[in-house]
Amino acid sequence: MTQTATGQNQVKSFARGLDVIRSFSGNRPRQSLTEVAEATGLAPATARRSLHTLISVGYAGTDGREYWLTPRILDLGFSYLSSQPLTAIAQPHLERLSHTVGESSSLSVLDGTDIVYVNRIAVRRIMTVAITLGTRFPAHATSMGRMILAGMTPDELDTHLDDVDCHRLTPNSVTSHSQLKKVVRTARDQGWCIVDQELEPGLRSVAAPVRDATGRTVAAINVSTQTAVHPLDTLHRTFLPAVIETAQNISADYAAAYRSIA
Repeated sequence: MTQTATGQNQVKSFARGLDVIRSFSGNRPRQSLTEVAEATGLAPATARRSLHTLISVGYAGTDGREYWLTPRILDLGFSYLSSQPLTAIAQPHLERLSHTVGESSSLSVLDGTDIVYVNRIAVRRIMTVAITLGTRFPAHATSMGRMILAGMTPDELDTHLDDVDCHRLTPNSVTSHSQLKKVVRTARDQGWCIVDQELEPGLRSVAAPVRDATGRTVAAINVSTQTAVHPLDTLHRTFLPAVIETAQNISADYAAAYRSIA
């Protein structure tokens, strides 16, 4: 009989250690024990044990007053990336795409209600927040997120939206589930998606889906640019055909790789 994640197979101390790791961020690169305990909701003694366990295996450091993550923590993220053939397959395609259009390109997958960047070719910084591997954004407000949502069945989308808060990020943001369903249906019908200044003012992007051998959407790619650099017409006329072609090529190579190991 299969055990659930909340059953006897759960290791609570391991889960607490992951909570401690996630408490560090660009805004909190170094924290005191009290700050870690407050950020995670753990008792100070529990947070301290987790921190010192991380230190013992080389994932964290301390000067006796503050704690921080070490570069070795990247091993955890790269373990995922190295286990995913899609990221390796997509890399040269994204490089060619960025070279062709002269803008940054990315590959993202869905994780909960967010997209997570797993490939990125950066040409210039386009947002106030630096985008790197592992960066997360609300899926509903991004072109890649909407493209992945467009691959869901109506029932799957309804279930997904139960956890989505369509809060306003910019004056252009979609702020209701009914609006979101409409734009997702449009993305599904046309096979691509453009989001214009809904995630951040001055940012627009175009995305297309990446599919596996069964035709299921497993990821999405995009090209992003600033409104001051390229007008919306350029996205339709130049970027869109290149993004669609690249997504189709990645999908074809991914499907071929899947068939070769199946």
